[in-house]
Amino acid sequence: MTEKSLNSINLMIKKLLSSQLRVNMASGMVTAVVNIAVMAAGYPIYLHFLGYEKYGVWLVLATVLTFAQLGNLGMGQAVVKLVAEEYGRGDIKGIQQYVTTALLLLCVSGTVALIVILALKTQIVAVFKLSDENAKIVLWLLPYIGILSIYVFVIQVFEAVLSGLGRMDLTNYIQSLSRGVNVAVAGLLLSTGSGFGVKSLLIGSILSYLFIHIASLVCIWRIAPIRFLQISRFDAHRCKRLLHFGGAVFGSSLIGMLLSPFNKLMLSRYAGVSTIPVYEIAFAGSMQVRALFEAAFRAMMPEISRIGATISNYAQDRISQIYRRSMKLIFLFGTPMYAGLIILLTPLLKFWLRQEFVSTLPASFKIMLISMFISLLGIPAYYTLLGMGMVRYTLTSHIIVSGVSAIIVLTTVFIRNNISVEVVFWAFLAATIVTTTYLIWQNTRKVLKETPERFLLNKGRVW
Repeated sequence: MTEKSLNSINLMIKKLLSSQLRVNMASGMVTAVVNIAVMAAGYPIYLHFLGYEKYGVWLVLATVLTFAQLGNLGMGQAVVKLVAEEYGRGDIKGIQQYVTTALLLLCVSGTVALIVILALKTQIVAVFKLSDENAKIVLWLLPYIGILSIYVFVIQVFEAVLSGLGRMDLTNYIQSLSRGVNVAVAGLLLSTGSGFGVKSLLIGSILSYLFIHIASLVCIWRIAPIRFLQISRFDAHRCKRLLHFGGAVFGSSLIGMLLSPFNKLMLSRYAGVSTIPVYEIAFAGSMQVRALFEAAFRAMMPEISRIGATISNYAQDRISQIYRRSMKLIFLFGTPMYAGLIILLTPLLKFWLRQEFVSTLPASFKIMLISMFISLLGIPAYYTLLGMGMVRYTLTSHIIVSGVSAIIVLTTVFIRNNISVEVVFWAFLAATIVTTTYLIWQNTRKVLKETPERFLLNKGRVW
C-alpha cells in the first residue's frame, strides 16, 4: 500500500472518530439535562412521602451500596479503555476475552462484598447512630443492598463494553431512561400508599438496573457479535492488563468514593441524620449541573484510547485539539450558566421544593456550585490523562481532594465538637482548587507539551 493511500485512510479515520466523538459528547449533555429533570422530580416526591428523616435512612443504605462498589476493582474504566483499543484494531476475540475475564473477576469480588456487608451489618448500623426504628429498617434492607451490589458490578461491565465500542451516546441514553424508571416506580409505590416506605426506593433501583441490563445487551449485540461468560475466553494476560489498569483506577475510586460517605458519617454523628438530605441535595444537585459538561467529556477517554490504537502520526495533535475545544466549551457556556444559577438559586429552590424548602440549603448549594465549576476545569485534563494510561496522576488528584477536605473537616470537629453542612462544603471547595490546579499542570507537562518521540513512546502505557 502506498504512502498516499495510508494518509488517505488515516484522514478518513480521523473524520469518523471526530464525528462519533461529537455524537457521544452531545448525547452526554442532552442526557445530563434529562437527569437533572428526573432528579428535580424525584427529590420533592421522596421528601413529601418520606420526610427528611426517613429519606436520610435511604441515603444511609445508598452509602453502604457506595462502599460495596469498592469491589468493582476499577473494572468499568479498564473495560472501556481496553475494549476501545481492541475495537480500534478490529479484534472481536480480544473484546470477548476482556469482557469474560472482567465478569469472572467481578463475580468473585461482588461475592466478597456481599459477605462483608452481611457479616458487619450490625456494626454498620451502629456507626450511623440511628434510632431503633430506623436501625431496624436498615438491618432488614442491608442483605438486599448487598445482593444488588453484585448485580451492579455486572451491569457496569455491559455499560463499559457499549462505551468501548464507541457508542457512549447509547450508554448515556440508557442510563437516563433508567433514572426515569427508578423515580417512576418509587414514586408510584409511595403515592399509592402501598406501605412499602423506604423499600419503594430499593424496588425502583432494582428495576432500573434490570432495564440497563436488557437495553445494553440488545445494543451490544446489534454492534458486534460478542458472547458473554464463555469460560474458555478467560485469558491470563488480559486479566493482568485489566487488573493493572483497573487497580490504578480502583485506587482513585476508593479514595474518591470514601469522601462523600465520610462527610455523611460526620454529619450524622455531629449534626444529626436530618442534615444528610441537605448535604445530598446540594451535593447531588451541583454534581448534576456539572454533569451537563462532564457527561460529554467522558467520551474523551475511549476516543483517546482508540486514537492510541489506530493513529500514530496525528495522535498528539488530535488529543491537543480535543482538549482545547473542551476547555473552550467550559469557558463559553459553563461560566454564564454557573453565574446565573448562583444568582437565581434561592428562588429556584423555593419553587422546586416548596414546603420542603429549608433555609440552610441555598448557602450550601452555592458553595458546592462554585466547587463544581472549579472541578469542571480539571475534567478535560483528567480524562486526557486517563485515556493516555497515566493513571497515577488521576490517583494523586483523588488523594489531594479527599485528603485536604477530610483534614479540614476533622480539624473543625476536633476544635468545635460539631460540624455543619456549610463547613463541609467549604472544605471541599479548598480541596477542589488544589486538585484542579494539579491536574491541569500535569496534563500540560506530560501530554500537551511532551516531545513527539516521548509522546509516542508513552502512549498506551499504564503509569
